[in-house]
Amino acid sequence: MKGCVTTAAVIALLAVGVQAGEIKTHDWPTQFVSLEITSIPVVMDVGYYVRIKNQDSLRIKLIQDEQDIHTFKGCLDMCVESNFNLTLSASISKTGAIDGSYSVSLDPTDCNAGSTTVRVCATLRNANLVGQPAGTRDVQVATVKIKVKPR
Repeated sequence: MKGCVTTAAVIALLAVGVQAGEIKTHDWPTQFVSLEITSIPVVMDVGYYVRIKNQDSLRIKLIQDEQDIHTFKGCLDMCVESNFNLTLSASISKTGAIDGSYSVSLDPTDCNAGSTTVRVCATLRNANLVGQPAGTRDVQVATVKIKVKPR
């Protein structure tokens, strides 16, 4: 009886060994060659990324509206690259001495993974230019901030 139990245990151990990717010594080829006995998955976490191309060179130049001399408008195209679907929002804040009503718009605000061109437009209405020196160029009057949120 003990012999049957020992034989059964040896057979069970060999079966487990074969399932674990081991090779039986009596099945080894006659020439020594490499044999694949297992594969190991390699994994990683991929985080979200979003990039605005050439962001250091972006700027919006406000130009006086031909229909309303107290309104100035300007737009630019911004390339947004990401690996996830996102929603953009924008805000504008006055940074200079020119008072008025500042606004900003984005089109589109929803971007899919990949590359999307977004039109960013800034507007200054009821611009008060009293006391501003004439002939000055590229005076910074506001800053647009872009925010991103996954959707």
